[in-house]
Amino acid sequence: MAQPKLSGGQQAQLAFLATLPPKFERIYRQIEEIATLKADDMVQRGLTRNLDVLKNEASSLTLTGLADVFGVMANVARRGGGVQMKVRGLREGMISLRVNYEGALRSASKGERAPLDEPGET
Repeated sequence: MAQPKLSGGQQAQLAFLATLPPKFERIYRQIEEIATLKADDMVQRGLTRNLDVLKNEASSLTLTGLADVFGVMANVARRGGGVQMKVRGLREGMISLRVNYEGALRSASKGERAPLDEPGET
């Protein structure tokens, strides 16, 4: 079976998506560190900064689903309030990130389709 042809944008998206799994693990570790109350403000600010950077990179590659989730998670990490509520929101964000990551990976790896012939054309 022939490999599907990927556009330049799809190749850039796939290159970015390939870098995400280790970053997901780091985000997860930071969330769990916050949950155990061993984290100081530096960990929370670092997490927020990482999420903002990833949001900007994803939105520049038109991965809007991922960019939206990164943005929501950054807002949750940034806001005040109870630690338990913050950790719960971040954990739910991680679940949403993984779902959106799989969808983005699937759509970026689909090849370009050849234009279909119109029924009236000869």
